Amino acid sequence: MTRVVVTGAGGFIGSALVKTLLQSSSWASSLECLVAVDLHVPSESADARLLPIEGSVADPAVLEKVCALRPDIVIHLASVPGGTAEKNYALGRRVNLDATADWLQALGEHEIHARFVYASSIAVYGENLPPAVDEQTPALPSLSYGVHKRACELLVADATRRGWVDGCALRLPGIVARPASSQGLMSAFMSDVFWVLAQGQSITLPVSPEGTAWWLSLKAAVNNLLLASLVDLPPSHVGRVYQMPALCLQMQEVVAALVHRLGTDRRDLVQYQPDPVIQKLFAAYPPLHTPTAHKLGLQHDGDVASLVQSVFAR
Repeated sequence: MTRVVVTGAGGFIGSALVKTLLQSSSWASSLECLVAVDLHVPSESADARLLPIEGSVADPAVLEKVCALRPDIVIHLASVPGGTAEKNYALGRRVNLDATADWLQALGEHEIHARFVYASSIAVYGENLPPAVDEQTPALPSLSYGVHKRACELLVADATRRGWVDGCALRLPGIVARPASSQGLMSAFMSDVFWVLAQGQSITLPVSPEGTAWWLSLKAAVNNLLLASLVDLPPSHVGRVYQMPALCLQMQEVVAALVHRLGTDRRDLVQYQPDPVIQKLFAAYPPLHTPTAHKLGLQHDGDVASLVQSVFAR
């Protein structure tokens, strides 16, 4: 029987991950306990396997409760989003960096040897990307959020080398579609466009029509995280950072797919007013090549129509 911990369990990805674990037939016979950690954990499920622990991942008492349960798998999603972390450095460091280091050390000291799946971010690549990105592209973060994510990738690798955990890190791209106007996210427009057009309202996008980003549905992201918690990984700690596959799409391609699904009247609801900072950070991504991740079994949505279908099928 398997004991799974999900941090950030009340968030966009975390809540979907918890729901999938509890409802999945493939986990029905093996899931003994699902520990959901967050400042607030929704109590919608009456499943006896669900154990909510409310509190910050930076709280030693929360960490001690988790270690006492001796989990087999830890999927570490909890973080302060990039925009908030840039404005509040102390908070971002405490949650995004220091807490992760504390969790890894505590799991090691308790000799738990859990599979530790760390949710990293494409923010590690920084602003000045090469003409194409692959799994050998250097990480050169330009914001504190990206710096902390990259540092934690190294911490996970080092903890794996020490035998504290059996760890890997997955770099997440833009996951859609988050709740409208997600606070603290500079990339919120990538999700807002789905919900605003679905409601028949107008939207001004802070990027150009030709601006390119990496896109992945929530469903695909959850599937990839769960796969990483079970799949056989290389025996060495080296190379255990995986870029999660994603579709490289222009903003106008996503809008066109939404118009096709929602109706041609939506086309006139979209205006473009590029913000130089947001354009540079979130709409200047080159083609992405992830053969190692694909070989591991990680997948993107396939095409833009399937991406849109996955978003509205939730």
